[in-house]
Amino acid sequence: VMPDGMRELKTCCDAGWTTSVAFTEEKLGSAEKTELDAHLENLIARADCTKNWTEKIFRQTEVLLQPNPSARIEEFFYEKLDKKIPSRTTNGELLGQYMLDAAKDFGPGTPYGSTLITVGEYQSRLGGAEREFLQTSAINFLTPLRNFLEGDWRTISKERRLLENRRLDLDICKARVKKAKQAEAKAAAEQELRVAQTEFDRQAEVTRLLLEGISSTHVNHLRCLHEFVEAQATYYAQCHQYMQELQKELSRYPNSFASNAKPSTSATCPSPVSSATLPGVSPPCLASSSTPGIAQEPSGQLKIQDVQQPSTGHRKAKVLYDYDAHDTSELSLLADELITVYTVPGMDPDWLVGERGNQKGKVPVTYLELLS
Repeated sequence: VMPDGMRELKTCCDAGWTTSVAFTEEKLGSAEKTELDAHLENLIARADCTKNWTEKIFRQTEVLLQPNPSARIEEFFYEKLDKKIPSRTTNGELLGQYMLDAAKDFGPGTPYGSTLITVGEYQSRLGGAEREFLQTSAINFLTPLRNFLEGDWRTISKERRLLENRRLDLDICKARVKKAKQAEAKAAAEQELRVAQTEFDRQAEVTRLLLEGISSTHVNHLRCLHEFVEAQATYYAQCHQYMQELQKELSRYPNSFASNAKPSTSATCPSPVSSATLPGVSPPCLASSSTPGIAQEPSGQLKIQDVQQPSTGHRKAKVLYDYDAHDTSELSLLADELITVYTVPGMDPDWLVGERGNQKGKVPVTYLELLS
């Protein structure tokens, strides 16, 4: 006598084999296949589309928020182990800390050291804003998408598999009814068919209700998308504000970037070019220096009123970028205007004297296109 456990195993194997045969015959076109109604087919197609695009958006958002693949893998394991992800220092915060540490070694009282402190503090603020943006985006956008993929979608997939099995069972019962010859066998097959049809209809209704819930998923994801964009806007606005404040801080001492060993020359960057003047192009850095051989004021600035235009050697120049004069010895420039320029003996080669009407002052060569 076969034990009960073996009998149950044999029954399951027989059922699985019968289902596999029915599925294969349908694929080969040698068996009848029960078709789902058009509405249910449309819901399934819409659900598949939602799943595929949600997965792609989720993965790419992860890459955007955390470009380091090793860090993403580490976060994945922490989530699977249901442990809190350790807080990480952002790149901006790390850079800011390096600048502050460097300022201690260079001397916080030196021009370079004090500037490193200022820039380092703002880099830390930028890093803090980035950290807040990452946390907000993960909670308000990534988590709802993940919950759909790992929760709702798994439930839908499970019910769809059950529906497919019920459909195969129904098709098997239909085939048995056709093959039955004797009245008793045919009656038994018809009874099995009615049961299979009832189970199929019930499972189709359950699956349909779950698939119709995709509309609610879209509404929820739409709200999350708005929150994600709001977090981005807040983050970029904070970054813009911090950079404007940093530029104002640095503009307070434009002539203090001098080297400790040689206070006469050092590299400085002027104010950024207006995007309306030259979109996508940044002005070059230029060297700020005193002009040897020319009368100087106590502050080291050129006495521009003592400079006279030579009778020869002057030429026209076209201004490439806007430039704001840092002091009274310099001449402010507007992009695309034409000015007269010339040099004087002993003047720094990175600078020329520029004249516009009765105005004159030093102008940076890198901002000009000299005309023949």
